Amino acid sequence: MRAVVRPDFDAGRTYIRCISKVQDNDLKMRLENVTEHIIEAAIQYEMCAQNEELHLIAQTDDVAGIVTKKEMAGVYKNRMARKGSPGRSVYDAIKCLPDNGICPFCDQGYVSTLDHILPKMAFPELAVIPDNLVGACRDCNTAKLAAAPTKAEDAPLHPYFDEVSGRRWLGARVIESEVAAVVFHIAYVDAWSEELNARLKNQFELLGLDHLYASQAAREISGQRKNLTRIFDVLGENGVREELDRQSRTWEEYRLNSWQAVTFRVLSDSDWYCGGGLIGQ
Repeated sequence: MRAVVRPDFDAGRTYIRCISKVQDNDLKMRLENVTEHIIEAAIQYEMCAQNEELHLIAQTDDVAGIVTKKEMAGVYKNRMARKGSPGRSVYDAIKCLPDNGICPFCDQGYVSTLDHILPKMAFPELAVIPDNLVGACRDCNTAKLAAAPTKAEDAPLHPYFDEVSGRRWLGARVIESEVAAVVFHIAYVDAWSEELNARLKNQFELLGLDHLYASQAAREISGQRKNLTRIFDVLGENGVREELDRQSRTWEEYRLNSWQAVTFRVLSDSDWYCGGGLIGQ
């Protein structure tokens, strides 16, 4: 998971913008009447996110007993996500925050939608709060579905508030077979809390990143095979190891926990692979 710059939008102003053109007088009045509740919910959300306590936010069936969760979902869908709607400019701005348009959850897919960190149907007061919306790829958004955390380890990692890029947490091992392969796992980080380690592991498994990264690594290994074979024929095992180490360090400078950095690192550490396993049968 990669960190993303937090959106610079006031929750209250964003909500007011979204409901500004509601035509139904009764609905508009009820939406306006919960404005302060929305603002208070945004303040609580920020505090909980900063303290890794999003799981403490209570699920609700409505907003202050005045606006239903279906109506709040409609505010998001029709008055923020829909093109030409009053809140669409905020939607588009948040969607553009992830670096290079790459999904911060998987670090692979392209951002195509906004993900609700806490699902809008379980937390309707958070439906259009900017801090709860993160640009994501369709696959990650779908995989998360409407899961609502009930304990600390179930809370998803938050790209705006959780910083995990400075430590090595992505591990892998080489499968010594006819065709070399790399499989991935989460490595425990001693400097982190039990909860943060568990949250990262749970999210990794929920999004199926082990399979995604293994598939990408398999393609990379296949693509590198001819070049590494030529190096092996000329420079032997040490030449292959040096080339893999060079590529690993290059990727680590870009992203320490990228599957590319980890793939090249474990291959360079493998005596079997560098000693001829790369050639295959």
